[in-house]
Amino acid sequence: MHRLVTLFTALAVVFGLLLLPADSEAQSLRGGKGSLDRQNRQARAHDFTYLTDADQVRRFASAGLLVRLRANQNFELKDVSFAYARPAVQLFVHRLSAQFRAACGDKLVVTSLTRPRIHQPRNASARSVHPTGMAVDLRRHNKPTCRRWLERVLLSLEGSGVLEVTLERRPPHYHVALFPDPYARYVARLAGGPEKPVVDLVSYTVGRKDTLWRIARQHGTTPEQIQTTNGLTSTTIYPGQTLSVPLSALPQR
Repeated sequence: MHRLVTLFTALAVVFGLLLLPADSEAQSLRGGKGSLDRQNRQARAHDFTYLTDADQVRRFASAGLLVRLRANQNFELKDVSFAYARPAVQLFVHRLSAQFRAACGDKLVVTSLTRPRIHQPRNASARSVHPTGMAVDLRRHNKPTCRRWLERVLLSLEGSGVLEVTLERRPPHYHVALFPDPYARYVARLAGGPEKPVVDLVSYTVGRKDTLWRIARQHGTTPEQIQTTNGLTSTTIYPGQTLSVPLSALPQR
C-alpha cells in the first residue's frame, strides 16, 4: 500500500496534476456561516465601507476607491447593475478570465459586482460583502469541463487564503469574495517581485499607433506591470482593446 501511495504521488508530480493544499478537505463550494465570518472579518480588516445606495457607489468611484470594469476579449458583463469593484477585484477578473478563455475557449461571464444594500436581492444574506465592492459573481458554465476547471482553480485560490467561494443555486453562479491585500501579495509572489499593495487602475483604449512601452511610459508604469494586470501572455495589443493600466502603488480603502 505504501508503495502505491508513493507511486501515485510521483505520477502526480511528473504529470503536473493540481494538488490542493493539505487542508482542502475542509474546503467546499457550500459556503455557510464560517465562510461568511471569514468574508466579513476581511472586510473589517481592510476597513471597507458597506455601501448603502447608488450615490455612495458613485462617490467611491469618483474618489478612486472603486474602479469601473469594462468587458474585454476574455469576459463579459451580464445584467450587472453597478459595474464597479475594488481594484483588486478588477485585477482578479482580468487574470482569471484570460486563463479561463485559454483553458475553456469561452468568455467568463460576470453577473454581479458592487451591490449597495438597498439593491440587494431578496434572497441575499444580510451579511453579504457585495456592498463593500470586494465580491464578484461568476456565471456557472454549461460545459462540465469548464465548470471543473473553474471550480478547481477557485478552490485552489481559496486554499491559498486569498478568497472565499460559494456555489449559489438560484440562479446558478459562483459567489467570490476576494481578499485584496492577501491577493495582492499572492500575485506579487507569482510575478517574482516584492510584495506591493493594490495599485490604482485606469481604463485605457488602445490607439492605432500604441505599444505597451508607449502606454507604460505615459502612465509611469512598465510594460510588464500592464501585462500582469491584464493577464496578457504576450506584448501584442490591438486598436480598440481596453486595458487596465496601473498608476501608482497607493493602497485603496
